[in-house]
Amino acid sequence: MLNLLIIIGAYLLGSIPTGLLLARAAGVDIRTTGSGNIGATNVYRTLGRSVGILTLLGDCLKGLIPVLVARHLEMGDALIAAAGTAAFLGHVYTIFLGFKGGKGVATALGVFLGVSPASVGIALIIFIVIVATTRYISLGSITAAAAMPFIITFLDRRPLIIAMTAVIALLVIWKHRENISRLREGTESKFKA
Repeated sequence: MLNLLIIIGAYLLGSIPTGLLLARAAGVDIRTTGSGNIGATNVYRTLGRSVGILTLLGDCLKGLIPVLVARHLEMGDALIAAAGTAAFLGHVYTIFLGFKGGKGVATALGVFLGVSPASVGIALIIFIVIVATTRYISLGSITAAAAMPFIITFLDRRPLIIAMTAVIALLVIWKHRENISRLREGTESKFKA
């Protein structure tokens, strides 16, 4: 029963639309502005650095907290993976917005921080290098997500955590399919600090 409660709680926590709530507090419906996405990048572009960073932190915590709770309770890799996946799915397919949500990058970051901080460090370097050289946040996110299963496999070697990472990475890439099309067409927006 406790396992089920943790998974449901992880999904519901992940479902909280941080960017939408912060933007609404500023008088903006983020779904009708910019790219229409509720994630940190669109919030940053629309409402500025402070609100964008708060969105990033909030979305990251939604992934991190359930994983840390499962780890603290020593529930094992199966529940850690289930809690992390549930939190991520909550963000991407939030029950509060008709199962439409963000692209999951920040929430995935939180999940990955909870299971393998060293792997996140390597992926973050990849992300920074890609964004610094191309100015495309989407390309940095896609590349870092694609690298994560390989990094986790090399550093961690826990089969269930590797499987969870692969599922989340594939969904992050899938959610960026429109960005991928725009990157191919040369119409993707570049990051401006």
